[in-house]
Amino acid sequence: MYQYSIIEWLFFFYLYCFFGWIFESTFVSLKSRKFVNRGFMRGPFLPIYGSGAIMMLVVSMPFQDNIFLTYIAGCIGATALELVTGELMEALFKVRYWDYSNQKINYKGHICLSSTVAWGFLTIFMTEFLHKGVERIIFVLPSAAVTVLTVATSFYIVVDFTLSFKAAMDLRDVLMGLEKAKEEMERIQKRLDVIIAVASDEIESRRQENSLKAEELMDSIEAKFNSLRERLKINPSEFVDDVREEIMELRNKYSIEKEQRMRFRRLKDFYQRNLIKGNPTMKSKRFEEALEELKKAVNERK
Repeated sequence: MYQYSIIEWLFFFYLYCFFGWIFESTFVSLKSRKFVNRGFMRGPFLPIYGSGAIMMLVVSMPFQDNIFLTYIAGCIGATALELVTGELMEALFKVRYWDYSNQKINYKGHICLSSTVAWGFLTIFMTEFLHKGVERIIFVLPSAAVTVLTVATSFYIVVDFTLSFKAAMDLRDVLMGLEKAKEEMERIQKRLDVIIAVASDEIESRRQENSLKAEELMDSIEAKFNSLRERLKINPSEFVDDVREEIMELRNKYSIEKEQRMRFRRLKDFYQRNLIKGNPTMKSKRFEEALEELKKAVNERK
């Protein structure tokens, strides 16, 4: 059994958070051919790795003399942690920060068979090799130094995590705002279609326009407003006063929604921008288009 104090457990947690950040950032940076500060937080720490490492140590405690049971415990424990964490983060932030949907055997994209198999082997490596070496190094350090370093790191991580959590919640609101703005624009477009159809005494099919992306939708609405403006110039009496007033109201409403949408896209917050940069594979089922738009805007920003 591992006999550690709370300070030592925290120290190990932070150390493995740091190791995880090095591994993930190096792997993703090499794959992207540019430096990527990987993870949910901005500092060099990945809590999912620290949590996974501590979980591996804990679940393997009863089976330290049985490598097979250590493997099984690691598979189950790490997979459960990954599933719970993935579900909670997606429920909170409406975004998944990792996705296994492209794997043959997966569950909701949060976990997959290949990852589960790897967790088992990683648990054996952790308990039989890596942690024993780390443990020896830590026990050589003065107890006071470990305590000071752990307390200082705790303070930093609390601040960083708090700011990152707020940024993730704000990013969720941005995605919801972009989606709401698009829905309002779709309603404006449908009303314009009705006005144009009634004035022209014709019925047009709009099935194709129902699936327009936000930029295409805005172009379509602008074109309709321009068309109505030209018709009013040519024949001012074509529309009754009530319809003209409605067109003006729709135009004002569209301008407001357009400005709102552009404000959401700017993403002035440093933490929000870096959440997207640090998680290039993040996905969102509900706000897929809005998220991809933000990714594009962030990558284009100098």
